[in-house]
Order: sequence, then C-alpha cells, then structure tokens
Amino acid sequence: MSAQQQSLTERRKAATQLDIARAAAALFAERGPDATTAEDIAHRAGVALRTFYRYFRSKQDAVGPLLSGGAERWRALLEAAEPGAPLLGVLEQAVTDALAAPDDRAAEQLIGTRGLLRAAASDPALRAVWYRVNQDSEERLLPVLTRLAGPDADELEVRLAAAAATDAVRVALESWAKTEAPAAGPGSPAELAVRCLHELMGGMRLFRP
Repeated sequence: MSAQQQSLTERRKAATQLDIARAAAALFAERGPDATTAEDIAHRAGVALRTFYRYFRSKQDAVGPLLSGGAERWRALLEAAEPGAPLLGVLEQAVTDALAAPDDRAAEQLIGTRGLLRAAASDPALRAVWYRVNQDSEERLLPVLTRLAGPDADELEVRLAAAAATDAVRVALESWAKTEAPAAGPGSPAELAVRCLHELMGGMRLFRP
C-alpha cells in the first residue's frame, strides 16, 4: 500500500470513528449511557456492529474521539509555536483558541462535551474514558512542552508543567459542566482554563520571567 493510500485509509478510519462517537454522544444525551447499547450506537452511526467493535471495546469508549478533540487542537497549536516566547503566554493563547466557541458548531461541540461530563459523574466506565483521555493528553503534551521550554529547562519542571496544564483544562471543563454558563464569554471553558493555568503554574520557576 502506498503512503497516499495509507493516508486515505487512516482518514476514512478516523471519519468512521468520529461518526460513531457522535452517534454515541447523541444517544447518551437522549437516553443516558445505561439505556444505550452498542447496537443502538452502531445503528445510529449507520455501521455494522462488528465495525463498532473493530474500533471500540465498549459503548463508553466510543465517545473518546470527541472527548480528546479539544486536547488535539490545543496540542496542534502548541506544536506550531516557536521556542523562545514566554511559555505561560503561549499556553494561554493556545488553550483560549482551542476552547473558543466562535460559531454555533464550535459551541455545539462544547455543549456536547458538557453533556458527556455530566453523564460521567454517574457512570464509572465513562468517567474512566475521560481520565484515560486526559492521561494520554498529558503524555502527548510532554514532548511538545520540552521543545518549547528549550534544552536548558529542568526535566522535572517540564513534566510538572505538562501535568498542570492538562489538569487546568480538565478542571476547567469539569467545573463548567456543572453550570449553565455559556460556551463563550464569562464562565466559559476558555476563561476558566486560563484562570486554572495561572493558579497552577504561577509559582513554577519554569514560568517566571
């Protein structure tokens, strides 16, 4: 298989996974996880049940691509940044852009995330997916921050920064999910995440001038 064919295959797989994830999220919002089966999700997504299980082990796993979407956007923005700029400012701008809701579609995605986080409060399996998504995000963020911090940065401080940055976004989203605050503006995920970044990272040497 050529590189081009492989790339097309991977895109098709990712698109199918996202279709299944959206179907799962919609059904969880309508019925709740307990009243939703893998068969229901596969039917809503328009795929065979065997296709569902090719990509996901359980119905809760199916929403992973949606829950990880914000982290992937944030990481992509950080990967595009150049070393040398104040790291806290770079993190703030990236998280603000990643969690922004400039249009109805972006706002709808955040509202969907709020519904999933609310459902996770009473569903241990769904909560485990959320924690796994955050752990994966932290691990993927570490090499990005290592590059941005530069070769002289202390390895322990960079690791702490990756953990704190991930937790800042997680806590912001979880706190927002408990409210009826809008997806943009005061009380939004972006605003809360920036506040959490300041609170968690303000005392770190890595972020001092």
